[in-house]
Amino acid sequence: MVDYHAANQSYQYGPSSAGNGAGGGGSMGDYMAQEDDWDRDLLLDPAWEKQQRKTFTAWCNSHLRKAGTQIENIDEDFRDGLKLMLLLEVISGERLPKPERGKMRVHKINNVNKALDFIASKGVKLVSIGAEEIVDGNAKMTLGMIWTIILRFAIQDISVEETSAKEGLLLWCQRKTAPYKNVNVQNFHISWKDGLAFNALIHRHRPELIEYDKLRKDDPVTNLNNAFEVAEKYLDIPKMLDAEDIVNTARPDEKAIMTYVSSFYHAFSGAQKAETAANRICKVLAVNQENEHLMEDYEKLASDLLEWIRRTIPWLEDRVPQKTIQEMQQKLEDFRDYRRVHKPPKVQEKCQLEINFNTLQTKLRLSNRPAFMPSEGKMVSVSASIHRGAAVRGRGSPRPASLPAPAPPQDINNGWQHLEQAEKGYEEWLLNEIRRLERLDHLAEKFRQKASIHEAWTDGKEAMLKHRDYETATLSDIKALIRKHEAFESDLAAHQDRVEQIAAIAQELNELDYYDSHNVNTRCQKICDQWDALGSLTHSRREALEKTEKQLEAIDQLHLEYAKRAAPFNNWMESAMEDLQDMFIVHTIEEIEGLISAHDQFKSTLPDADREREAILAIHKEAQRIAESNHIKLSGSNPYTTVTPQIINSKWEKVQQLVPKRDHALLEEQSKQQSNEHLRRQFASQANVVGPWIQTKMEEIGRISIEMNGTLEDQLSHLKQYERSIVDYKPNLDLLEQQHQLIQEALIFDNKHTNYTMEHIRVGWEQLLTTIARTINEVENQILTRDAKGISQEQMQEFRASFNHFDKDHGGALGPEEFKACLISLGYDVENDRQGEAEFNRIMSLVDPNHSGLVTFQAFIDFMSRETTDTDTADQVIASFKVLAGDKNFITAEELRRELPPDQAEYCIARMAPYQGPDAVPGALDYKSFSTALYGESDL
Repeated sequence: MVDYHAANQSYQYGPSSAGNGAGGGGSMGDYMAQEDDWDRDLLLDPAWEKQQRKTFTAWCNSHLRKAGTQIENIDEDFRDGLKLMLLLEVISGERLPKPERGKMRVHKINNVNKALDFIASKGVKLVSIGAEEIVDGNAKMTLGMIWTIILRFAIQDISVEETSAKEGLLLWCQRKTAPYKNVNVQNFHISWKDGLAFNALIHRHRPELIEYDKLRKDDPVTNLNNAFEVAEKYLDIPKMLDAEDIVNTARPDEKAIMTYVSSFYHAFSGAQKAETAANRICKVLAVNQENEHLMEDYEKLASDLLEWIRRTIPWLEDRVPQKTIQEMQQKLEDFRDYRRVHKPPKVQEKCQLEINFNTLQTKLRLSNRPAFMPSEGKMVSVSASIHRGAAVRGRGSPRPASLPAPAPPQDINNGWQHLEQAEKGYEEWLLNEIRRLERLDHLAEKFRQKASIHEAWTDGKEAMLKHRDYETATLSDIKALIRKHEAFESDLAAHQDRVEQIAAIAQELNELDYYDSHNVNTRCQKICDQWDALGSLTHSRREALEKTEKQLEAIDQLHLEYAKRAAPFNNWMESAMEDLQDMFIVHTIEEIEGLISAHDQFKSTLPDADREREAILAIHKEAQRIAESNHIKLSGSNPYTTVTPQIINSKWEKVQQLVPKRDHALLEEQSKQQSNEHLRRQFASQANVVGPWIQTKMEEIGRISIEMNGTLEDQLSHLKQYERSIVDYKPNLDLLEQQHQLIQEALIFDNKHTNYTMEHIRVGWEQLLTTIARTINEVENQILTRDAKGISQEQMQEFRASFNHFDKDHGGALGPEEFKACLISLGYDVENDRQGEAEFNRIMSLVDPNHSGLVTFQAFIDFMSRETTDTDTADQVIASFKVLAGDKNFITAEELRRELPPDQAEYCIARMAPYQGPDAVPGALDYKSFSTALYGESDL
């Protein structure tokens, strides 16, 4: 820039944005021709000349201040040509020839001529205006020259609805002020006297600056001063006229008014560009804010689901056994509530989380944003199309809009699998623990019964064995004692089996970790110690009796025979009573029928036992008959045994009473097992229908997802109808749940009539619901892709037909050779030459970035749609910010708050980094790095 100031003053400035635009076309020549005839007579009107001097001076200073200077007297300050050349450089943005520095008249004339030559070079015809007149300070010529400059550089470029220059400016004023009462702009003099037109222009573009309804048409001075002051303060338009200059003149100067109004036009036309740029930024920021809200919703839902899984798994992994069946059954009931009430909603949440993730990734892809990667530990499994088509980008490398989003690790899915594994193990543990406790209760009761019988039998036996009655007994008494002892030994041997059974049961209770094992062991040890003592005492007494046996006579054979036969029979009756009262536990109809058969065999032995009883009683009667017939005095009891006929008859009656009770108990259990068998068959009948139905529906969904006939909307409608038919089948599953509940309550643990368990049915049902939901979501994402990319239905059908044609195995994905054949059919040159192979490898890197060897239909659609569509880019957003910043490399918070809505302005301010360039000023913000970060090209 040439130095036009004094030798001790210098300045520099950049090119002005005013420029010498191309608007207006050929109309300027005609209009300028009209203005060539300068109305010099009008300039003789002092009022008009005063208005032009003020207006033209203010107009010139509004541009000269950009170069750091101004004029005071329009006649004098342009005489040397220096500031005139400077003014032309500022408003044109071009460099004029170097001015001459001399103070002589010839130097000044040369400088003015350079300025006039520049004006002429812009197509302006100067009439009767010469350099000498300007140098001489001719006011009329100077004002005429300035008006010519204003016409060329401030008014010529105005173009509104195919009109330009003065007509275009007038039409613009009429359009902008049309809605306002008391405003009717028909010219550039009388129409502006009341000041309402100036206020209307400001209010139309900046309504917050003017309270238009409070203005009065009968107060023009106030109106004009209000408009001029607001324009100077808020719009950077200098005050070019005084209100009194306009009001006190019958007809204001047209050129002054046009000059003033053109400044309003240029001020507001820049605002319109800024508004357009702001709208673009608002659109981009709105998309970004919506996506951030979706990401926050995903994070919250994922956190809640993971927290529930983390709380539930320790409960399912708790394997601390309870002491009683009732406590374990309560645990089982809690587990049923968990399966019926607590888990199903979480299954739906997990499915919804996957759908939300896929939808968010689709929206990010369609808006040319980076893929969403959830926080560590909050990943969810996604559909196959997302996994196979995922792309991973390095820092700073933009991802094409059509590429699929990166596939996140399956953190939530892994947690869910851990939950189901713990759930399966927990149910198996509960059932095994209940079986163990049932077995333990049965064994413990059996131990108590046998121990009580044995303890009752041993009661007094030690005292009897220790008694030394043989020392004072007669020979007959000794013989009796010996026989009695033999009978006792026989009885003792008969009880050996019971003692072994008691010890075996105690051992089994210990092995099964019975909670009261300490008391069982104490009692068993006491019985064993007592048994050992009885054996030792028996042996000692026998030796003592045998020592004197030679001195004794044989005891009455009948008594002896009675004792020998009565003892085992008595033992048999005790065993029979024990068996008849023994508890039993069965789980199948076959087991109870086996017990009934064994009981029937026992009943078949009762006649023989009755005959044995009568034979034993006959021996006793015969002994009494012989004693009576031989007048033998008996002591009243058999010396060889304590088992009297009364005891035998009493126990026999007891056996007779226990047999029908046993019959009744077995029949009740048989009825129960028959009912259980009915429940098994009922459940199997329903399960054998529901299970195959679920498998069939899974296969049908697989076929539908491949065939996809009709439009995407038809496919979506068909899939939703199919989903409703599946939901309508839910009552059959509920019926099966009710039947399974009855089986669980009956403690039925196996079912030979079906291979389906309730767990299999539940898992199949959950997979069916998840599969149909995912298929529907894939079609919805295809609709989003089609609508966002502008793909026609015919194109979509053509893509699907081409894809299905080459998908020979109907697996939903194409191999490399299949995909290459598909591309060739669509017109792509990917033959086996070097160039075609390189192009095919490039395309494969886009549709299969993970090198899985498969191309999904979604990846295929993304690739095809990318070929014909485009979206906003980071460069476009940077260009928009540059407009708002006034062509600067940075932007300030004040500029953002002025041009953008409050929430989005604060959003930008909070995220923009400070600008670090050499031209930085305090508060400068870097909008370039912010814009690239929106599209994932750098870190925000």
